[in-house]
Amino acid sequence: MLTFDQTQSFDRDGFVLLPDVFSPREVEILLAATEKDGRVTESAWDVQDNTGRSSKLAFWADVRADIFGAVTTSPRIVNNARMLLREDIYHWHSKVSIKQPRTGGAWEWHQDYGYWYGDSCLYPRLISCMIALDPCTKQNGCLKVIVGSHLLGRFDHNKVKNQNGADPARVEEAMKRLPVHYCEAPAGSVLFFHCNTFHSSEANNSDIPRRAYICCYNALSNVPYDETKGHGKAVPISVSPDDSILSYAEQPVA
Repeated sequence: MLTFDQTQSFDRDGFVLLPDVFSPREVEILLAATEKDGRVTESAWDVQDNTGRSSKLAFWADVRADIFGAVTTSPRIVNNARMLLREDIYHWHSKVSIKQPRTGGAWEWHQDYGYWYGDSCLYPRLISCMIALDPCTKQNGCLKVIVGSHLLGRFDHNKVKNQNGADPARVEEAMKRLPVHYCEAPAGSVLFFHCNTFHSSEANNSDIPRRAYICCYNALSNVPYDETKGHGKAVPISVSPDDSILSYAEQPVA
């Protein structure tokens, strides 16, 4: 569980990084799933950056009884997200992000709420949780954030060449006042960040992939007023047993 100091750090900076949340064995299981599970392999699509390099993204809004669902409902994730939002939450959506060695592209500066505002959420009471499945470094395109930027409010987001991003002029001004932090972390680490925290990532110029599983949650007090635009079902999460990832991996193949 998060400490009081870590919770204060999130409130101040808009993010908090927790090392060694998932074991090497659990990471190994998740990596195997990203390569073999049809949910990822059949639904992933390429997102080009402004140089033509591509990253892969697979996205879903439901919670299934599988390894990915075990992470989404893990008490190590859900209970901390509840603490940071100070209320109960529900699953908004999850995604697998893949940057292959030497070819994985960059992501422009953006806020998640810059997109989710259009999904009829009145408040920026959403949070993302990124689980590092590979070591995250500057060289392979780790996430970088503008520290404290969640307190700036929502910026307009428009087309920035091949991607949708925040107004570049306003982002540039924000970076003159607030520091940029590279969230380098070993595999198994978890990064929680506020939906208004500005984040981006550079291209993967290394010889190792940068793969991550990202779970996103919304506060139950912030259900979209237009139900047709919601992502996941607005029901409280039933937290899974802490050993669920290992249990699913041990199940025999039908």
